[in-house]
Amino acid sequence: MNQPSLILNAVQIKQRIDRIAYQIYEDSSNEQELIIAGISNSGYRFAVLLNEVLKSICPVPTRLIEIKLDKENPTNYQLNPNHQIADFKNKTIIIVDDVLNSGKTLMYSLKPFLEGDVKKIRTALLVNRDHKRYPVAADFVGITLSTTLQEHIRVDLTEGSEAVYLE
Repeated sequence: MNQPSLILNAVQIKQRIDRIAYQIYEDSSNEQELIIAGISNSGYRFAVLLNEVLKSICPVPTRLIEIKLDKENPTNYQLNPNHQIADFKNKTIIIVDDVLNSGKTLMYSLKPFLEGDVKKIRTALLVNRDHKRYPVAADFVGITLSTTLQEHIRVDLTEGSEAVYLE
């Protein structure tokens, strides 16, 4: 087995999170509130880190939520804390995930917001692999990598060991 290649270290990840936060602020400076919706596990951890930076640089209030998708039945989702669809009316949603592979997870994560008559939806991704099979766009991206389908991107956002690896 090949040794994983380090793509981003902790400092580089922090720089990308800061840059994405400033881009979101620039894009959303006139909003009343931003909903930062992280996809479970690493996507949510990325959303937490992004939200911390946004709160420090941006006067627009943010609300952090977690999207839990059932991988076996991705049309089933849960939002934590629980929200009603009406909570999203005329809001700007930033859907956050760690890696964009095919776009399937991102597509299914849109469902609760499409039903909620939102103002706009943007996506923020740490790594874009650009192997999209679904019509989703990456609006704010930390890094875009040209990889083969056999390669794997591993993101570790555990405090003190943050890194992105190509395996």
